[in-house]
Amino acid sequence: MRKLMMAAAFALPMMGGAAVAQDTVKIGYIDPLSGGGASVGEVGLKTFQYLADELNAKGGILGKKVEIVPLDNKTNPQESLIQAQKAIDSGVRYITQGNGSAVAGALADFVAKYNDRNPGKEVLYFNYAAVDPILTNEKCTYPHFRWDASSDIKMEALTNYMKGVPAIKKVYLINQDYSFGESVRTTARSMLKAKRPDIEIVGDEKHPLLKVTDFAPYIAKIKASGADTVITGNWGQDFALLLKAAADAGLKVGWYTYYAGGAGGPTAIKQGNLNDQVFTIVEGVANLDHKESIEFEKAFRAKYNGQTFWYPRAANEMRMFAAAAEKAKSLEPVKVAAALEGLEFEVFNGGKGFMRKDDHQFFQPMYIAQFGELKNKEPFDEEKTGWGWKVSAKIDTDKTMLPTTCKMTRP
Repeated sequence: MRKLMMAAAFALPMMGGAAVAQDTVKIGYIDPLSGGGASVGEVGLKTFQYLADELNAKGGILGKKVEIVPLDNKTNPQESLIQAQKAIDSGVRYITQGNGSAVAGALADFVAKYNDRNPGKEVLYFNYAAVDPILTNEKCTYPHFRWDASSDIKMEALTNYMKGVPAIKKVYLINQDYSFGESVRTTARSMLKAKRPDIEIVGDEKHPLLKVTDFAPYIAKIKASGADTVITGNWGQDFALLLKAAADAGLKVGWYTYYAGGAGGPTAIKQGNLNDQVFTIVEGVANLDHKESIEFEKAFRAKYNGQTFWYPRAANEMRMFAAAAEKAKSLEPVKVAAALEGLEFEVFNGGKGFMRKDDHQFFQPMYIAQFGELKNKEPFDEEKTGWGWKVSAKIDTDKTMLPTTCKMTRP
């Protein structure tokens, strides 16, 4: 991997400066558009295209039209570097990616090395969903900015909520076998031990990323363990198929998740009749009492045949990009990066967020939401199930902050 990144960086043509002179601001969207992660990647692409249209309707960024350039990485780090090379070759100086922390780590390293070798032609990497804590700690880099909460931040919030649920006695951990899944399981263990030492961890399972088609054997182990609660960071088809297998087996436990709202997840929850038994940690849900985001949700669903707006953080990313460019009065990536550092912003679902200068981690209000039958006051269901997300708890911005070990090298 290291050799590939170095070779790709050296091979890049010296034409990055052309992007600023163009009439468009190109953003390379590097995520899975085929393979097991395609259902997530396609929704992300629609999301960024919609947000680009929103900016363009207001005059673009500094008068330039925003263009999303889709690049299929098949959830593969090596393919992601090839796509990053293609993007920069075409004049892209901003890339965004979210699905897979292994991909994120490769991209962050690649972009930092490229910038070191190409002063004046820098690139920025906007991370909207890859949450391995290492990216804003020991492996932090100046060109990388993250708008999603790290998995440690999310687990801190989940376990703070769980410690107040006395019915939780036996927990089973099941996660994808890569850096993010490892972070979820180890952090869950340490935080539960500190906050609820009476809770017993009765299972700790890892499985291949986006390759399991039948989770029945895993569900059988969970049933046999006597667990009353499952914690999982699974996303994409790995969550939907996990819950489908649970429904088929009649497994009735509480689920504490990161990505239960993804494609197929709500349908599987409804099929399992897990009313108000599945919880998730998010930066916002459709059924928040916030006028502006509700109107946005209505318009987004109307355009995309009922598709939920999964990524409030993507809206924060794109709108903050525009705000930083306006502040810097420039589209030069180094100037935009400087403007983003410490930038405070009114987030998509309401409330204040800010980009921490120390590590380029964005902080914002977070929510614990549960999925189940809707009351009359909640306007949005999910996947035509008649069920939807309801807020169980809110965590204010200042309560989401964790320290960082980042020692960032600045230009």
